[in-house]
Amino acid sequence: MTPPPGTETIAGMASATAGERPGPAERGERAVRAATSAARRLGLRPGEPRVLHDVFNVLVHLDPEPVVVRVPSLTFATAAEQAERQRRELDVVRWLAGQGAPVVRPSPLVPPEPVESEGRSLTFWEYVEERDPVRDVPAEEWETRFAEQTGWTAPLHALLARYPGPLPTLSPLVPGARAALDELARRPGDLTPDDLDRAEREYAALEALLPELPVRFPGTRPQPLHGDAPAYNVLRTAGGHLFADFEDVTRGPVEWDLAGCGPRGVEAYLRAGGTPVDSRLLDTMERARLFQAVAALAYAPLMPELAGLLEPLVRQWRDRPPLG
Repeated sequence: MTPPPGTETIAGMASATAGERPGPAERGERAVRAATSAARRLGLRPGEPRVLHDVFNVLVHLDPEPVVVRVPSLTFATAAEQAERQRRELDVVRWLAGQGAPVVRPSPLVPPEPVESEGRSLTFWEYVEERDPVRDVPAEEWETRFAEQTGWTAPLHALLARYPGPLPTLSPLVPGARAALDELARRPGDLTPDDLDRAEREYAALEALLPELPVRFPGTRPQPLHGDAPAYNVLRTAGGHLFADFEDVTRGPVEWDLAGCGPRGVEAYLRAGGTPVDSRLLDTMERARLFQAVAALAYAPLMPELAGLLEPLVRQWRDRPPLG
C-alpha cells in the first residue's frame, strides 16, 4: 500500500461526532478553538494560530509560540480512549528522545500528557521548520525519496527494540478497526455486500493470526514499532530528519512498518542494517494495510474528500487475495 504523498497513512485515523459533515474550514476553526483554549489554560500565549495540516488530525501551530497542537479530527473514540493511546505515544517518544533518536519531541513548555478540550484529547509538540516538504518534490522523485526514508527507519527500529514499556500487538488492526467496521455495516457507502463480508472475514483472520505470528512465521520477533508507516511520517529539517506521529505505536513485526515501501524501500532498509525481512509476512502485512484502508472508509461521511484519497487503496485491496 502506498499512501498518497503528502498525507498521513490510514493508521493515523484520529474527533467529530458521527453524522456531522464539517468542511475543511469548519474543521480548522474547531481545531484552532480547541487548541487555543487548552493552550491558554496551560499558560501559553497563542497570538496567530494557524492550521499546518488537516487530513486525519488537524495540526495547529500556536504562532508565535514554538508549539504545535495535534487535534483529532476523525474518530469514533472518546476523549478518554484517545488519551490512552496518546499516553503510550508520549511515553515512547520521550524515551526515544532520551536515547538521542531523531524525533519530534513533546513540547517542553507544557506537561507531557494529553489535554482534554471541547470533547477532544490534544497533544502538544515542539514546532520544527520543515525543509523540502514532499508536496514540493516532483512526482518522478517520490519513489527515490521514500526509499531513502525507509532506510532511515532501520536505526529507529534498532532503538525501538530496546524500549522497556508494555505495548499492545498491532492494535491499529485489532481492535483498532472494529469500530470502523461496525460503522460501515450501518453506512457502507460504495462498498458492496461482498466487500463488507470480506472485510469482516479479514478482521476475524487477523484476530486469530496476531497472537500466533511467531508460530505462523517462524523467526519473527515482534518488537516495538512506530506503527504508522514511519517512512512517510518523517520531516526533513535544517538539522536532519525527524520522525513524527507515533500515535499508533505498537508491537509487531518490522514488516508492518515496511508495508507499502516497495522493493527499493526494503533494499534501502536492509542496506542500513535493518532486521531481515520475511517476504511472505511482508505480503500479509501489506494486505492488512489495505484492509485498514477499507475500514477507514467509515470516516468518509465526516470528511467526504477522504473517499477519493482512499480509492486507489480500495482498488488494490479488491485486486489482491483476501487475508485468511
